[in-house]
Amino acid sequence: MGWLGRYIANDDPYLAAANFVAVVIGWNQPFYPLYLWAILGAEGALVASPDMLSAIAFLAVPAVTRRWSLAGRALLPVLGIANTLVCLFLLGEASGVALFLLPCAMLAAMLFRWRERFVMVGLAALPLVLWLLTRGRFGPGLVEATPEQAASLLTMNAVSVGCLMVFLGWVMAGINRVVDRPG
Repeated sequence: MGWLGRYIANDDPYLAAANFVAVVIGWNQPFYPLYLWAILGAEGALVASPDMLSAIAFLAVPAVTRRWSLAGRALLPVLGIANTLVCLFLLGEASGVALFLLPCAMLAAMLFRWRERFVMVGLAALPLVLWLLTRGRFGPGLVEATPEQAASLLTMNAVSVGCLMVFLGWVMAGINRVVDRPG
């Protein structure tokens, strides 16, 4: 795993955090269709297959941050927003997948310095604005879910969002530890 450590490593704590989060999300993306299979059956996993492709994009974030710091950090919440909107289209509003817009806003708020606040404010506001604009505009999704299945999807997505936000808070604490270090 030394290569992975070298791939995500960066002296800038904000870039290191973005890289770490991107790789963790990228490695977790292929499991989402398995969860959907457990809840919705094979059809649910098949519908979510395009979501697996987003893993490649998340795993590419560290390569982008090496070349373009600001663009790489901005890419992470943008990918999260795009992935959430695709899943919202595929699974529908009842799935609760739109809740993933919250950690996208949190990511945008934590990955930028004070001097980059205009980028941060725009990217942090974007998922919230998109939530307002898309609310009630997506139908049931491409897979018909029973009320029990929809409730299970909502629970799974809500718990996943909560875990992701706690993870992001833990990563932010790591940034603060490095930035606030005396000397």
